[in-house]
Amino acid sequence: MKRRDVIKSAGILAATGLITSKSNIANAAITEAKSKSKLALRVAHITDVHIRPDLGAPEKFKKCLEEIKKQKIDFFLNGGDSIFDASYDDVKKERVTELWNLWDDCIKGINGYEFHSCIGNHDTWWAAPDKSDAMYGKDYVVKRLGIPNRYYSFNKAGWHFIIVDGNNPSITLDDEQFNWLKDELEKLPADQPVLIMSHYPILGVTPFWEGGMHSDYKKLKALFYQHRDKVKVCLSGHNHLLDTASYNGTQYFCNGAMSGYWWGKGDDKSAGEGYYEETPPGYAILELYQDGSVINKYTPHSY
Repeated sequence: MKRRDVIKSAGILAATGLITSKSNIANAAITEAKSKSKLALRVAHITDVHIRPDLGAPEKFKKCLEEIKKQKIDFFLNGGDSIFDASYDDVKKERVTELWNLWDDCIKGINGYEFHSCIGNHDTWWAAPDKSDAMYGKDYVVKRLGIPNRYYSFNKAGWHFIIVDGNNPSITLDDEQFNWLKDELEKLPADQPVLIMSHYPILGVTPFWEGGMHSDYKKLKALFYQHRDKVKVCLSGHNHLLDTASYNGTQYFCNGAMSGYWWGKGDDKSAGEGYYEETPPGYAILELYQDGSVINKYTPHSY
């Protein structure tokens, strides 16, 4: 699946404004949420860690996790691409094992926190000698991430969380998964706030030039409209770029990558050291309120 697959006809979204400060970047459209409802959860969203043994990545990632722990969060959401890359044709088993062992070592520091992950396109080893190899495909990633399935759901503090797997042809939900999602939303009570996390943006601003968005976005936004009293947030990464979009009452947050420019210094398009284009490496803290409102605060971290 190509990173820069062109996503056409995405003009149905409207971008909200962003405000910046020294420490974070927050969604401006909902900054008054604190005065309107009681806070239900504080959740850390990390994505596109791309852990690797070089460039000081393990030390930087561990340091950032310690920083997040100080912010009184309830749990972590991991948006995928946890390891640097298992997806290319020339990647050997030893390399995949090394990367996952490194991932395990890094997240030992957050033992005691719930950690809910989705699968990224670079997490899966397709170059195994044959499909019977225990490390082949998504099942191995599910095992290494400690998640119940490639897609799943759970409840916390009045919110319902749905984790989906867009790693299918043309970045879509397969029929089995879409039908599950449809049933999942239908069985929830009215006004139950829902957060949906995919590795890929379902709707977004940056896919206009970067690609990488769900190609089934029309099907999904139609489903979300049917359940607009429930679907409040769609969360993603993948593009290593920060954007916010809003449509029919659903907020779409694509947060920047923990690894920024894959832990490197950047290139001629980088606005600063470690940036991918104009987005610095970092993580987000989401404040989720009982009435379904949300604030997404993106915090750059220093290499």
